[in-house]
Amino acid sequence: VQLVESGGGLVQPGGSLRLSCAASGRTLSMYAMGWFRQALGKEREFVAGISRNTISKYYADSVKGRFTISRDNAKNTVYLQMNSLKFEDTAIYYCAADESFGVVGRLVNQYDYWGQGTQVTVSS
Repeated sequence: VQLVESGGGLVQPGGSLRLSCAASGRTLSMYAMGWFRQALGKEREFVAGISRNTISKYYADSVKGRFTISRDNAKNTVYLQMNSLKFEDTAIYYCAADESFGVVGRLVNQYDYWGQGTQVTVSS
């Protein structure tokens, strides 16, 4: 499966962005999906994950209550709605697909396919 993120950009603190991750090659419903981010000089970290059937959603503590992950399997797309953005949310955001049938993962090495990333910059 190929993944392409979009929707990143420059936003002021307190603002919102919605990231999209479009899949091609295989149907997205076959995968649990995750969003990760990597700030300059830091390791890639888990942001949010969603199960195949959309019932289970998980968030990093740092984004809980501000970010919402969702998916539209009919459109083969996963979304990350980001509200109340903070300076520390600045990073490259990646979507990833997990083809295993375990629980939604929080670790980078649990995911099999990655997009190229989209830059989110929170600045005044």
